[in-house]
Amino acid sequence: MMGDRERWNQRWRERVGELAPPSSFVTAQDARLPRRGRALDVGGGAGRHAVWLARRGLDVTLVDVSDLALERAERRAADAGVALRLVRADLDEDPLPDGTWDVIVAHHFLCRAQWPAFVDALAPGGWLLLCQPTVTNLERHERPGPAYLVEPGELDRFARGAGLAIVDSREGWTAEDRHEAELVARRAG
Repeated sequence: MMGDRERWNQRWRERVGELAPPSSFVTAQDARLPRRGRALDVGGGAGRHAVWLARRGLDVTLVDVSDLALERAERRAADAGVALRLVRADLDEDPLPDGTWDVIVAHHFLCRAQWPAFVDALAPGGWLLLCQPTVTNLERHERPGPAYLVEPGELDRFARGAGLAIVDSREGWTAEDRHEAELVARRAG
């Protein structure tokens, strides 16, 4: 059976053409997010959010399982004239990179076991941005499969249970025809 690294490297081999721009969910947070401090892009792939955050002035670490995605992120950052710290890790098995983070973004990366670590790693006043397709997405699409989908209200329940302040929360169909849950939460402080 193919492991996560091999599977994601294969997916990145199959992707050709332009790299996706940052998601509108993340860029819509421009006025809220700090322009200094440290940011962590979890499962950040080729760096679409990491580069956007770095251009805004943040010191950004991108963690991903795929060697090929990290190579593309490195090129994308160089082309944009920004620096990224790149960490190859399988977060199903490895811990988050060390540090306290002012911003943590997990966009289309689901590892519920890491959610408490996200909260622990947030600096006082730090921002957590989570975006994940929901089970409702299966009404129109076979993929991603159920193991990669959240239940209605799951992100909000997690944030409240973790003591985070929910700043913005939305569930619904996106312009890209995906049913997604989006959460912007903040740690007290």
